[in-house]
Amino acid sequence: MARKRSPDLPSRKQILDFIATSDQPAGKREIARAFGLRGDAKIALKRLLNDMADEGLIETGRARAFNKAGGVPRVTVFKIVEADDSGTIWAQPELWEADSPPPRVRVIEKERRGALGIGDRVLARTEERGEHLVAHPLKKLERKAQLVLGVLRKEGTRFWLTPVEKKERRELAVSDVGEGEAGDLVLCEVSGRGPRVTARVHAVLGDPFAPKSFSLIAIHKYELPHEFGDAALEEAKRVAKLALGEREDLTHLPIVAIDPADARDHDDAIWAARDEDEDNEGGWKAIVAIADVSFYVRPESALDKAARSRGNSVYFPDRVVPMLPEELSANICSLKEGEDRAALACHLKIAKDGTLKGWRFTRAKIRVAANIAYEDAQAAIDASEDDRIEVASPVCSMPEVEGPVPNALVETALKPLWACWRMLFAARNRREPLELDLPERQVMLDEKGRIESVAPRERLDAHRLVEDFMIAANVAAARALEAKKSPVMYRVHEPPSREKLEALKDYLDTFDIKFTLGQVIKPATFNGIIERVGSSDFRPEIMEQLLRTQMQARYAPDRLGHFGLALATYAHFTSPIRRYADLLVHRALVTAFRLGAGGLPAADAEHFERIGEQISLLERRAMEAERETVDRYVAAYLSDQRGQVVMCRITGVQPFGFFATVVDFGGDGLVPVSTIGEEYFRYEEKAQQLVGEDTGTAYRLGQKLKLRIAEADPVSGSLRFELPGQEANGRPQGERRDRVRATGRRGRPPNIRHSNRRR
Repeated sequence: MARKRSPDLPSRKQILDFIATSDQPAGKREIARAFGLRGDAKIALKRLLNDMADEGLIETGRARAFNKAGGVPRVTVFKIVEADDSGTIWAQPELWEADSPPPRVRVIEKERRGALGIGDRVLARTEERGEHLVAHPLKKLERKAQLVLGVLRKEGTRFWLTPVEKKERRELAVSDVGEGEAGDLVLCEVSGRGPRVTARVHAVLGDPFAPKSFSLIAIHKYELPHEFGDAALEEAKRVAKLALGEREDLTHLPIVAIDPADARDHDDAIWAARDEDEDNEGGWKAIVAIADVSFYVRPESALDKAARSRGNSVYFPDRVVPMLPEELSANICSLKEGEDRAALACHLKIAKDGTLKGWRFTRAKIRVAANIAYEDAQAAIDASEDDRIEVASPVCSMPEVEGPVPNALVETALKPLWACWRMLFAARNRREPLELDLPERQVMLDEKGRIESVAPRERLDAHRLVEDFMIAANVAAARALEAKKSPVMYRVHEPPSREKLEALKDYLDTFDIKFTLGQVIKPATFNGIIERVGSSDFRPEIMEQLLRTQMQARYAPDRLGHFGLALATYAHFTSPIRRYADLLVHRALVTAFRLGAGGLPAADAEHFERIGEQISLLERRAMEAERETVDRYVAAYLSDQRGQVVMCRITGVQPFGFFATVVDFGGDGLVPVSTIGEEYFRYEEKAQQLVGEDTGTAYRLGQKLKLRIAEADPVSGSLRFELPGQEANGRPQGERRDRVRATGRRGRPPNIRHSNRRR
């Protein structure tokens, strides 16, 4: 039930009317100003807007502005996507962040001179005409060439472009192939209108089936900036030679960096020891040392502008598109064994119950004792007879010892870390964060870049240890800045919306699992559902739906907490090499604790909301690019196994069929409803299943079943499965009956991804 509206607040209709008639983006601030709201009334407005979003009345658009649900801003930038011979021109908003597909809007031109064509950009005013929108151009903007990535195909003497995008069904005639040849992966510039749309080869990228092309496809598709300008490269070389200056000297400590074996950069290192202070009896002290990127990357510099435009590094199986030039990311800012490095050190006091008792931040000089792979650290601890002994000395001497981790380092570094972590882990368990088992796929390549294997990444205690130390440092950074009344770029993960919870309740009802909407929703609420399910066959289905219920994490200056981690305050501090949000937190700490140059400019502090929105969008872009690239590698791996039967799990159900993932290592594919049987299949949204009307055969979310690989396209990353025993298209030609009766609206894909890098 919606909350009772305060008499000081505008009505829902007044808010909708204001959004519809505003000549500028209408966010919370603009709405509050328009209706003269202050103090507590602004807080009440925020609750009202959240209710309206849950009720489907409004959606959040660019720069946290609100639109009518399914609508577009009053004035926005459109991109022309279709212009036919009849003179009808269609456009889509250039930026669209809602869950629904971007709307196609008819463009009304006042004059026919200089008619708009595909790829043109216009600033336009929107107007409602009946149930439809039209756009009136106000100004034609500088054109961005419409580039389409695809594979050249030759038919007779003509060339055609087959786009790699899964959703793009049409082929385009190529008017100029340049140096391209049939079979090449090319980037084409599209021009023309209607049936005369043609493509001209802009760049030849090589063999589309070569493994290293898969990440290249994502780089070009998502327009990831993968090259640095001369100014940034020259600046990187210059600042890499800066003297470290006066810093706290921590080079005597056996501090270690524990990372993946294939890590491209090392931006964090950790150390722990018993705390001898009387006020922390039985407790520990720890240091989380993070590369001092703010010392090298100063605000408004060429490096800073390049980093902000990227927002984060993007990681592919064969390469990384870094946020910073390699001179910094892989060299002077990377915490390498035996090298003196600049660090921003978070000194933690950890009570014997695992809670944070205190913290301080310093600029320090460290010398990492060793870069250790997760697997090696775990093996060293597992091989130790007793990993609970006291630290003999804080100084690390490292005699030559066979094995990946010297015995001296196991005693002075790893064992204290594990002992301290047990306390952090106990506190974490009491906090009861969200525990969803979401394994990541790991693509292993050989020396020539060919795929050796695709498998879930193993989850070890060593991973949990590093993660919990990083979480502790992130919490300390947020609390420290709050205490200094400094701006904070929080990592925000809000509780699920009422709409999502209602959908979850409907779904759980189909399993006779009780879920009360009126209760206070905590991560433990979802953990309790998982515990109740136990080892039931439908456990994966429940896990999948719980995942879909979560909101997407983002960056913002509002202290809204991190629902998944069950934390009231949380920021990202531990990865400034690869996340711009962390660099902002470092700068805020430098300013707040007066640690020298490279602090947070006042102008950035004033615009944290806008910056947070920008880097959140860039993070989503990176996630999509990474996920699609792994899909292409998986499709390539499976392309030699067409016709093979594999165990799969259903990950999505729609009226037109269901999506399934190969259990062993991922790879998402469609099973069209037209191929699963002769009978009609009814789509039941609440139960997320397709049910045969004659036999009652059901295909439901989370269900495991064997499927045959029918198609595997490495270029698009798409797979298609069939039921074993079905003919090529599910049934003999001419007997296809692909109708389906739907009993609800289409569902939405999952919108949160937990991983060490993203939390």
